[in-house]
Amino acid sequence: MKIFSHRLFAILTLAITSILTSLPCLAQGDEPGALQAGAAAIDVSPQHFPVNMLGQFYENFAETAHDPLYARAIVLKNDQSCIAMVVVDNLGVDPAVIEAAKQLAAKQTNIPTHRIMVSSTHTHTAPPTAITTAGTTAAKYRELMINGIAESIVQAHQNLRAVEFGFNAKPLADEVFNRRWHLKPGKMPLNPFGELDQVKMNPGNNTSTLDRPAGPTDPDITIISLRDAKHKPYSLFANYSLHYVGAVPRGGVSADYFGEFARLMPIRLRASADFVAMMSNGTSGDINNIPFGSTRPPRERFEQIQIVAQKSSDVAWHAYQEIPEHKTHVALNMLQREITLRYRKPTAEQLERAKSILKITDQTEVDRLPRLAVPYANRTVIAAARPETVNVKIQVIRIGDLGICCIPFETFVEIGLELKQRSPLPQTMVISIANGRYGYLPTPAQHRLGGYETWLGTNIVQKNASVLLTTNLLEMLEAVAN
Repeated sequence: MKIFSHRLFAILTLAITSILTSLPCLAQGDEPGALQAGAAAIDVSPQHFPVNMLGQFYENFAETAHDPLYARAIVLKNDQSCIAMVVVDNLGVDPAVIEAAKQLAAKQTNIPTHRIMVSSTHTHTAPPTAITTAGTTAAKYRELMINGIAESIVQAHQNLRAVEFGFNAKPLADEVFNRRWHLKPGKMPLNPFGELDQVKMNPGNNTSTLDRPAGPTDPDITIISLRDAKHKPYSLFANYSLHYVGAVPRGGVSADYFGEFARLMPIRLRASADFVAMMSNGTSGDINNIPFGSTRPPRERFEQIQIVAQKSSDVAWHAYQEIPEHKTHVALNMLQREITLRYRKPTAEQLERAKSILKITDQTEVDRLPRLAVPYANRTVIAAARPETVNVKIQVIRIGDLGICCIPFETFVEIGLELKQRSPLPQTMVISIANGRYGYLPTPAQHRLGGYETWLGTNIVQKNASVLLTTNLLEMLEAVAN
């Protein structure tokens, strides 16, 4: 009888242990348990060519991979929660692809989909993921991306080990520039809608035209450091508010400076072969790498990407060296909200003008139209056909004293700066293009200035969307901070 009892107790204990291990969130009181982390990188370079690369107003086909594209993941776990954070080398992964990948990963790891964040780097030299036409190269890439994102999470989960966590931030100010400028009187061209904006994106370097930038920059590179039980670097997650750099050799897909940063960091930290680094895109909707008002010496293609990657990895190394403390026991939490936003719709007059432009067949007449009038006429017609609302997912993560806000837009830098300033946590990182990409997210004040990022068809949701999202994100930060 005693033998039976011991065996029954052992079986029940094993069963209970298995259940507890598989549970994604185990609240064990106020004191968090020891932190575990796993990291993985899965190659998601296209296997079939040619592929069109998004990010231009014209077709831009690649015949090869100049450098590989990756889905890079970290999984963090303690007795409070288990979460996954993924960075993918893509312009903006389709929300349906992200959801499919999350579902696939959740089945194999028991991490709930609302505790998984998938962000895109916004490289402009990667294939689309939204095309579903059977048999096409693009549709094959969509499937590759779903499986690649999911596999990065699964492998990271399998690689869980005891870690210590630290974070820090240091500025790299000389590679970020606000790309929206006020011009001198009489220098503003008509926008695609035949109207005059108050600011222009990418105004060139002619000092006789330029007046002043229309907004600030955020120079900080924020890093998350994970070290193993022997205090050796295991993974590093970085964030920088800089758009892509560009000037990749023609005809090749590329991860831009995000990929080069990830390649260099293990060298900077003298890390082992299983080390995984990743660079996420911060609030760079109005920020790029062009020093307006001055002229750089000529660069060969990919050279400026390498320069930015070298400088950002150097700054990340210095930030790592100056981390005050790595901790093995930290609070871990994640919240998600689904926010309903209204789609922007054209007025009757705007729609009529767009339709009349699209009827023009004489090339001489087309050439007299404002620049980009035809593409934006198409976008206006598309906007009119959209449903009334769209649901977007925002997330907030807490790791110790670090907060992370995740926004599915190309987010203006003012929004990130406000979130960092008003956050209840000592330091906050803001990740753009997370869990989808729904166009640009300017502030209401920037909307009033006009310019590319505010045009109907570039910005697709209500003009006060940034206010609604910021309010929700600050509420969520308060919730995870307490």
